[in-house]
Amino acid sequence: MKAAARLGAYAAGLAVVFTGAFAAAGAVVPKETVATWTQQAEGTQHTDSDQDPVEPTTDNHAGHTPQGVTMEKNGYVLQEINAPGVTGVAEELSFMITGPDGNPATAFETSHEKDLHLIVVRSDGTGFRHMHPVLDATGRWSLPWQWEAAGTYRVYADIIPAGAGENLTLTRTVEVAGDFDPAAPEVSVTDQVDGYQVSLEGDLVAASTSELTISVTRDGQPVTTLEPYLGAYGHLVALRAGDLAYLHVHPEDAEPAAGEVSGPRVEFETTAPSPGRYYLYFDFQVDGQVRTAQFVLDAAGADDITSTAADGHSEH
Repeated sequence: MKAAARLGAYAAGLAVVFTGAFAAAGAVVPKETVATWTQQAEGTQHTDSDQDPVEPTTDNHAGHTPQGVTMEKNGYVLQEINAPGVTGVAEELSFMITGPDGNPATAFETSHEKDLHLIVVRSDGTGFRHMHPVLDATGRWSLPWQWEAAGTYRVYADIIPAGAGENLTLTRTVEVAGDFDPAAPEVSVTDQVDGYQVSLEGDLVAASTSELTISVTRDGQPVTTLEPYLGAYGHLVALRAGDLAYLHVHPEDAEPAAGEVSGPRVEFETTAPSPGRYYLYFDFQVDGQVRTAQFVLDAAGADDITSTAADGHSEH
């Protein structure tokens, strides 16, 4: 018997037990109540005897469900990562992704101008890298690699397999031997990168769409020469501290045309699945060189926001 059927039979049995219990106590359970118990156990609910049953919902806040916490999803598996096991050794990082049929997947849809985005970060949120490996005919992705610091690293493959119809973020862990000196990043909405001052405006609220604006200046002057990078004037990655769950972030502006420049502001939209701390990494390109600014934000719970507003302290 299938699991769903077993659960349905079990719940229907409970309905009978509860009915008998009520009868033994001299009470009568209305037929409508028993019918409702049974319908809910079977995954349907009737609002009227003449109406068709309502299909059970499968919406489990899918838009808020974080990715990047497992090596497998929908039959696609990120296989073992081959990489240097120590720091300071220039070798290669490589891996395969297999599909539901168990064979290496070789066909992917382009997303943000690439077939695969490789994100690597240490467990404490440091050492972030956003790269794009090369796929060979056998389904093997690879690129030159060298670790700068020891520790436990998370490797993410952000992909849209051909025909899958959705974006998948698969992840594995790589251990790099050596002395590990963990960092403790504090909340920060500004960063200095090669003479550029990068700042972030906006708040993260759990289970709610949040708008974030990032501005780039240099020597106190707005930078208006941001070049298109991965289909936008900047690319933002957000990870949840603790389990390093991967959040999909979407640029608000339309995709720029080749050769266009913009700035100093770039807007994004994302959803934090839960309250807590998040690491954010902003890639931007000027004069053909990509730089990365890093931020740390704490996401408030919806209840916290409501309580703060009720107390008259809604300003941050």
